[in-house]
Amino acid sequence: MKFHDLFEKPVWQGEELGRAIPPSPHAISVALPRWQDVVGYEEKQPAVMDRLESGYPRFVIHRIVKEVADALAGGRPCLPFPSRRAAEMAADFARRTSGAEMEIVTRDGLCGVATTEPGFAALKNFWQHTGLIVSTRQAEAFLAGRAEDGDAPLVRASLRRQLASFYHCAEADVFLTPTGMAAQFAALRAVMERRPGRPTAQLGFPYLDTLKLQEKFGVGATLLHDLAKLPEELRALLKHQPLAACFCEIPGNPLLGSADVRRLSPLLREHRVPLVADDVVSTPVNVDLTRYADLTATSLTKFIAGSGDVMGGALICNPRSPHHAGLRAIVRAQHEELLWGADATVLDTQASTFPHRMRRHNANGLFIAERLRQHPAVERVWYPKWENREAYEAVRRATGGWGALITFLPKNAATTAPLIYDRMVVCKGPSLGTTFTLACPFTLLAHYTELDWAESCGVSRYLIRLSVGLEEPEELWRRLAQALNH
Repeated sequence: MKFHDLFEKPVWQGEELGRAIPPSPHAISVALPRWQDVVGYEEKQPAVMDRLESGYPRFVIHRIVKEVADALAGGRPCLPFPSRRAAEMAADFARRTSGAEMEIVTRDGLCGVATTEPGFAALKNFWQHTGLIVSTRQAEAFLAGRAEDGDAPLVRASLRRQLASFYHCAEADVFLTPTGMAAQFAALRAVMERRPGRPTAQLGFPYLDTLKLQEKFGVGATLLHDLAKLPEELRALLKHQPLAACFCEIPGNPLLGSADVRRLSPLLREHRVPLVADDVVSTPVNVDLTRYADLTATSLTKFIAGSGDVMGGALICNPRSPHHAGLRAIVRAQHEELLWGADATVLDTQASTFPHRMRRHNANGLFIAERLRQHPAVERVWYPKWENREAYEAVRRATGGWGALITFLPKNAATTAPLIYDRMVVCKGPSLGTTFTLACPFTLLAHYTELDWAESCGVSRYLIRLSVGLEEPEELWRRLAQALNH
């Protein structure tokens, strides 16, 4: 099956549980076609876990990566890392949080950390939250005895040039990372070096790992989840607590509201607190954050790649920021070039078509969001055009749209959401930004162990999130309406 066939033949039925999405050894999503499959995945039920051909690489250690770990550590619990410095950071974190023994092992230029079974969980936490992972392409090369291609520096330079054009900055302001979370981690490390010992704040309900990263690798984090109260709550916080930085998503995931950076930025600038923005959902095609963000941490895995078979990220130092010179110097001093060349090649190729694709995503996303909003079986739809509209409009480009991520809650959701999800004839699994539509019960996937807390923040456990692809929109709506109409 070719990737494009997922338009016509999505992976959505129960018997397809565990299939790689797309059908590639480098797939970053996996079929969880029924609500019960998602629950089984979260509870690590063997009936589900044994079927998985792939998974999101920060959460599910791929078979190829496991082979590398075995080669490095002779079967002991182990994870490989993309550099010795990353392996040392992982070992320090895992040793500190688990008390287990950690040994750095090296073979053919690749470093791993070998440990015990109790220590492996802590090691996996570092892998997941920091995003400093070894990609499947790097793992393949290691197992085949291949070095990185000689043209890798040129490819990475080409990718940086493309990203610099998207963000209206110099190539020297763009720092490539193995994943989007690694870009967030690079931002956190930079602001912590700039202001050691200070905590951070998260503005708006966050993507799971963004907050966990600050809590586990920073000096603590305060969550200000109510967008309506943000300016007042932030002002009160800054009066008694100096901060290293604030983190926010434009828009947030999954509720797709945006922090009003017009009102927050002057307050942060007054206190010399950098703002780290995540534009993964909106993308630089749709929003311009240069008046407000000091650093932008983004995932290239999602819309910029679109293919669902490659990981990558970037940290952008905003040249219009008053903190630009200082932050860029810190980021540059801390930076390692860890994006594997073969992954950079895929990303560089995909980035060349990204602006055109994103405009089609925008059109399809708006079409589906408006149809969902009118459907009698739908209780509520979240979409950037309507959630905190003025805040998003303040950063939306004149030619930009509202993206392709939509979250909705069916009526009588406790009963109907699982049935609607099971019937949806679209690919169903983790991640977003693919050229094919991808759906998931996001709250279950991201917050299964803290569902009551999520609901206390206004995030229902019955939400269904749609990443709308490039299928013919009327046909896509026909499939969705069929699931809703039963």
